[in-house]
Parts: sequence; C-alpha cells; structure tokens
Amino acid sequence: MPRYVRRHWEGVPGGYGRSARSFDYEAFVPDTLDSLEVDYSAGLVEAITQAELAIRDLEGSANIAGLESLSHQLLRAESVASSWIEGLQLSHRRLARVLFDADAADGTARAVMGNIEAMEEAVRLGAEARPLAPDDILSIHRRLLERTPDAAIAGRLRDRQNWIGRDPGSPYGAEFVPPPESEVPGLVADLCVFMNRTDLPAIAQAAVAHAQFETIHPFADGNGRVGRALIHVVLRRRGVVEDFVPPVSVVLAANVRRYVDGLMTFRQGKPADWCEVFARSLQAASKASVELGGQLLSLQDSWREGAGRPRRGSATDKLIGSLARRPILDINAAGQLVGVSYPQARKAVLSLEAAGALKPVVVGRRRKRAWEASAIIALLDDFEFGVTTSAEPRADSGRRT
Repeated sequence: MPRYVRRHWEGVPGGYGRSARSFDYEAFVPDTLDSLEVDYSAGLVEAITQAELAIRDLEGSANIAGLESLSHQLLRAESVASSWIEGLQLSHRRLARVLFDADAADGTARAVMGNIEAMEEAVRLGAEARPLAPDDILSIHRRLLERTPDAAIAGRLRDRQNWIGRDPGSPYGAEFVPPPESEVPGLVADLCVFMNRTDLPAIAQAAVAHAQFETIHPFADGNGRVGRALIHVVLRRRGVVEDFVPPVSVVLAANVRRYVDGLMTFRQGKPADWCEVFARSLQAASKASVELGGQLLSLQDSWREGAGRPRRGSATDKLIGSLARRPILDINAAGQLVGVSYPQARKAVLSLEAAGALKPVVVGRRRKRAWEASAIIALLDDFEFGVTTSAEPRADSGRRT
C-alpha cells in the first residue's frame, strides 16, 4: 500500500525565511506497480480505443506516410512543449536559429536542445527489443542535461529529498513531497519491470509509467521532461507508434491544471481517471498531427509549383522535402542536408528564394548570412495555437511537474 514517511527538516542557522525553520514533514512512497489494478470502465476503454484509432490514422495515412520532415517536426514540437511546461519558453523561430548557429544559444535554448536530444534517445530506446533497464532512464536524463549548467547531476539519481512547491529552500508547505532518496533505486527498477510488460493496453501502460515516474521524481531536476519522454519509449516499444511522435505534451501544456490534477488523482489511487485524461490528450495530439502533415505537404507542393516543378530527386526537390528539418540554413548546411555539392546547393537555395520559399536573413551574434523558410515556422506556430485553442482554457498552475 502507498504510505507516508515522516522526515525531519533541519533548519539552517542564520538562514533566511522558511529555510531557517526546523520541522517535520511527510514524504509519499507509492506502491510498486506489480500490484496495480486499473478499472477499465466504459469511458476509459472508449478513450483508449479512440486514441489508438487516431494514432493508426497518423501512422497509416497514405498522404503523409514516409514524410520524414513531419517526423522531425513532431519530435521538436513535443520537446518544445515539454520544455514549456517547465517554464522554458522558446519559440520555433528561436529554436531554428540556434540549431543553425549554436553559438547564439542562451541557457533556455540549450535546455530545449537538450530536451530534443533526450527525446531522440527515448525514440532510439523505444526501437530496441531488449528489456528496458534503469540505466536507460539514466541515459535519457544524461542527454537532457549534459550540455547545461546542471551537467554534474546528469544521469544520476538524486541523493537527497526533493519536493514540488514554490519554495526552493525547504519543503515547508510543499504541494507534493516524493519518496525519500533511499526508496528511489528500488522504485525505478520496479518501474522498468512494469514498462517491459506486454499484458496490458499500451496507452494505459504509457500513462501509468509517466505518472509513476513523476511520483518517484528520481532526479534532482529534469523529472518532467524525462517522464514525458518515457511516454514515447513505451508507445514505440509496444509498436503503437513507428514513424511519428504524437506530441502529447502540446495538449498537456494547453491545460497544465488538468494535467497536474490528473497526476494527483493517480497518486490518490485513481489510475483510471488519469489514464482517461492521458488517452484523450494523445488522441487530440494525433489528430492534430495528421492535419499538420497535410498542411506540410500542401506547402511543399506550392513550393514545387513556384520553383517550376523541379525534377524529382534533384537538389531543389530534395531541399523542398527537407526544409522542415532545418527551417534556417545557409548554402553549406543545405548541401549537407540533402547530400549535394556546394554549387548544386547554391542553385537550389537561390531557386527557392526566387520561388518565395526562402528569404535571406542575418542570424546570430556573428551576423551570419542565411535563409529562412518562414512558412514552416508559421505552420508550427499555427499548429500549437490550434491545439491550445481547441483545448480547455490554459490554466497557470504555478507548478512544475
């Protein structure tokens, strides 16, 4: 059974505010997942079924099948939204600029780029057939933080108590206090055993794995982003998704209050309620992704028309199909992106500039000359805005998950 452990906080002599106070508090220790029981009500079964159908439409749509640029954009949309939930706000234009010129990246940009790398690691792990182990979760965390000021804790389980609340100095008045540090290794190992199971619906498994991870909160920082990456590990390992990452974080970010409340209901012994919230969020993300894929194809068709219908497989044709991966680039980057020589890349870039697909820009501290596919960036902004406005009103919870 879940339980609370009474702990003592020793105040700091001469400290300021609440951190100077000594007091007792309680840390929550969840039950292991081997005894978890989910009540598959009619509502939950219907939500899971609809989510599965929406993902199947995303994976099997004849129009967007093999659209590699969509795969990259969905992964980045998931990473940007997952970072947004943690208060790390970065526009898609800024992300495109720092992907072009890493020297221009500030702390927020480096954190979001780390989230992209963590998501890529999650997708890689999801494609492997071997059992998932605690070291794999550590590897996702390592990729998340290894290029940030928190690199010293990257890939390491926490060795002290943490908490969720507004006061970073002490757990006094915290909204949630995760298990003591001594409980973390065993709970993470149990979580991996659960994620290796194949005897329950994959979407419910992803929902429970994420909620349990957030409850354990095994790292000093980065828990929310790693926990949302684990969703995609489960969905890919179970074969629910293969080519695309349904950006469920975009939907969760649209109403943070509902998201946090869903995690709380899980901790209160109501996993079915959280699973239903998660399944409906996944359904919405998948439906929106299909629409984004169609819009991206229409945009590429308009570019091909404007460029005079370039020969299939030509440098210009390849660049049109790849711009969503690098919306800001120079001629060298264009050549590397599509595997052609500098003269061929230059001809393709200038052709797309003439067609209105690319516009010249100056980027970064060194004022580098580049070209921007602004329509791609606008498409992603519209995608996120559409998901947000179709969800319930955004709630500022003031919490970090």
